[in-house]
Amino acid sequence: MEHQSVLLKETIDMLDVKKDGIYVDCTLGRGGHSEQILKRCPQGFLYCLDCDQEAIDQSTKRLLKVSNNFKCIHTSFENLKEVLAKEGVFGVDGIVMDLGVSSPQFDDPSRGFSYRFDARLDMRMDQSQEMDAWKVINTYDQKDLFRIFRDYGQDPNAYRIASQIVKTRQQHPIDTTFQLVDVIKSCLPAKVLSKKGHPAKQIFQAIRIEVNRELLQLEIVLRDAISLLKPDGRLAVITFHSLEDTIVKRMFRDVAVQKKADRRLPQLGIEKLEYELISKKPVTASRQELEENFRSHSAKLRGLKKLGAN
Repeated sequence: MEHQSVLLKETIDMLDVKKDGIYVDCTLGRGGHSEQILKRCPQGFLYCLDCDQEAIDQSTKRLLKVSNNFKCIHTSFENLKEVLAKEGVFGVDGIVMDLGVSSPQFDDPSRGFSYRFDARLDMRMDQSQEMDAWKVINTYDQKDLFRIFRDYGQDPNAYRIASQIVKTRQQHPIDTTFQLVDVIKSCLPAKVLSKKGHPAKQIFQAIRIEVNRELLQLEIVLRDAISLLKPDGRLAVITFHSLEDTIVKRMFRDVAVQKKADRRLPQLGIEKLEYELISKKPVTASRQELEENFRSHSAKLRGLKKLGAN
């Protein structure tokens, strides 16, 4: 399946790209957002980050058809501030993050992201790192497996599945995605297996988050991205599950919404905020996009703007 950037128009509109602005795409992927940013900033510059070298190789060809005013950097987006400092950049006009796994990653059986294909357990965004899904499933103790299935997968059967994995691997390693799916199914009651949706979906999500340290990295990059915005600079973030969205919502509100005052205490004046929410509620896909791109169903776009100097 060809990758379609989710909420593309809405995201680019939210960034309000300046012709001579400095922008960062923290999740280059297949270049959909970067392409549109480059088209709108002919006198500006775009930095593109991705931990997947294959994504960089593919997207570079696409972006060169638009402009030479960009640089792709193979790194995790948690290194955003450090990477830009090396480039002599300490403030930007806009940053975009699309936190979804791209279609090519899901649809490449060898990457081991999907329960739809039989492949070695992998799930690494960055193929150069050592930690992968195989190590999680075959070396984590039952307590840690339960923790990530509960916290990152929000699976009500987390304990049962963790226990079954430990029992199974005592007999032989769990090497592939289909072997893991079989283990998961083997310990679930018929009423769970008959429910709509794949029974392994939440567990695979949990493993992927653990392998790639997704939530920890998100906290780091959001904090740094907010601090890098110039006056009138904008940050747009697309999330695909509640764990991500909760983090983004909380961190945006922390800097853009007045804290509720305790009326029992003397007030020292209203706190002056440096940021504002671009929209109070998340932007979601239009009916047309929902029909054309199934992966847009869970997407939520939130935006933050740094206020201009008075």
